[in-house]
Amino acid sequence: MSAPTITSLAFLTPGNFADDDAWTGLEETLGLFEYGERLGFDGAWIRQRHLEHGVGSAAVFLAAAGQRTERIELGTAVIPIGYESPFRLAEDLALADVLSRGRLQVGFSTGMPHADLLGDLVYDGNWRGFDLSYGRIARVVDHLRGGYLGGPDTVIHSPGNVQRPRLQPHDPDLARRIWYGGGSLRSVRWAAENDLGLLSGNIVTGEDTDDFTTAQLNLLSAYRRTLSADRPTRVALGRVIVPFDSADAATRDRYRAYAASRHRRTLAPQGPKRTLFAPDVVGTAEQILERLTADPVLAEVSELRLELPYEFHREEYEQILHDVRHLIAPALGWHPTSPTAQEAVR
Repeated sequence: MSAPTITSLAFLTPGNFADDDAWTGLEETLGLFEYGERLGFDGAWIRQRHLEHGVGSAAVFLAAAGQRTERIELGTAVIPIGYESPFRLAEDLALADVLSRGRLQVGFSTGMPHADLLGDLVYDGNWRGFDLSYGRIARVVDHLRGGYLGGPDTVIHSPGNVQRPRLQPHDPDLARRIWYGGGSLRSVRWAAENDLGLLSGNIVTGEDTDDFTTAQLNLLSAYRRTLSADRPTRVALGRVIVPFDSADAATRDRYRAYAASRHRRTLAPQGPKRTLFAPDVVGTAEQILERLTADPVLAEVSELRLELPYEFHREEYEQILHDVRHLIAPALGWHPTSPTAQEAVR
């Protein structure tokens, strides 16, 4: 097995906030994006979460993050497509991308969390008969490509302008920065057939195996076999990595307890879909590097995305990012591309 060589380092944060003080939590998350950029991370990603203490509109949040950062890629993993209007979402994403000067990376999924509560609020009528799966994502991508609406002679009139109608702002490059969070063989093949990047994290479906690593390697293999030879795409691997080298004793105990509370789910497939979970990677940088360099999946990719735990505090997130950036990522072959970040570590 070859050693991992990471060329792109990003992090994914849940965007927590308190029920009675959403502003503070969201402001701290924007500050974390700024902090990650200063450290030299290549990407900062936000989860989209409905009815929870998290970001309900990734496009809105990333538009704000684009005004607070200058270089770092701004991603979302993932937008559940079932709750979205493809055209309206494409408008919001295109606008946020232009405001960030072309830095958005947009990940999708086809799940509908809390559908029993939220489905009837989003749709008027029987939404259960709608296409809320892959076809809806394809429509978003198609709109982003900027095809004209109506016939060749169709125009719209607005103050001071006559033009052929299409999604505005017209930002066709964003259609080449779309990802899919694939956890099954069917989903990764669809992503490859549609030239989407692949996000593969610490949750996959057990198909013909009870072993997480085997299942994830099978996903990567199926994705790459299905890709068009002339269409380069990106694959990013997500892992929950929690180093505690610069943490105090109480925080180290908290990290150990967090990992222990989630370990049982990694021992066998969970539920009717046979969901497999990867163990969290928690410990000293030396211990973490021992596990990562022995991970055959990490050796297959060049992009690593650090998945930050839910419900941690701002200072803990900053400590995790700091230790990964300084003590772990360089040993995996990564180095910051930002001159400012390079100067900061000399």
